[in-house]
Amino acid sequence: MKKLLLSLPVFLFLALSLEACNGNSAANPKTGGDPKVEGVKNKENAEKKYVKEITRADFLAGIMDYTQQGENVKYLGDKPAIVDFWASWCGPCRIAGPILEELAKEYDGKIVVYKVNTQNEQQIAAELGIQSIPTFIFFPLNGKPFASSGIARTPEETKKMFKDIIDKQLLNSK
Repeated sequence: MKKLLLSLPVFLFLALSLEACNGNSAANPKTGGDPKVEGVKNKENAEKKYVKEITRADFLAGIMDYTQQGENVKYLGDKPAIVDFWASWCGPCRIAGPILEELAKEYDGKIVVYKVNTQNEQQIAAELGIQSIPTFIFFPLNGKPFASSGIARTPEETKKMFKDIIDKQLLNSK
C-alpha cells in the first residue's frame, strides 16, 4: 500500500505529461495551423459512441426506478438493455468495454448498452448491491432483469458470452 501511495504522485506527473504531449498544441499543416479548425475536424471525424455513460439519476429516470415499492418497479426502456457497472482501474472492465462498444454498434437499434462508472456513482452501486466489477445487468423487454459478474477467460469468449445472452435472452424474450 505504501508503494502505491508513493507512486501516485509519479503516476499523476506522467499522466499529465503525456496529456500535454497529445499533439493538440502543435500546428497541423493540413489545417493551416489553426487549432480551432483542427478541433472541429477532430470532432467531425470522431467515431460515434454507441455505449452511453449514465448516472444514478439517468438510471432511475430511464431504466428502472428501484426506489418505488412492489409492483411499480419495472423496466422503463423500449429496447432490451445491458448496464455495465465498471471502474477505470478494473482490468476486466477495460477488456469488456470495447467488446460492449462493438456489440452496441452491431445491435444498434435492437438493444441499448449503458455504462455506470462505480467510482463516480457509488450510491447506485451500493443500492443495487454491486459487490464486484464488472457486473452486468441485463434488461429484457419482458421478464425479469438478471445480472452477471466478471468476464470469460478471453475477449473472444467474452464476446460470444454476450452475443449468446443478447440473441437468446434479450432479443428472444417473449
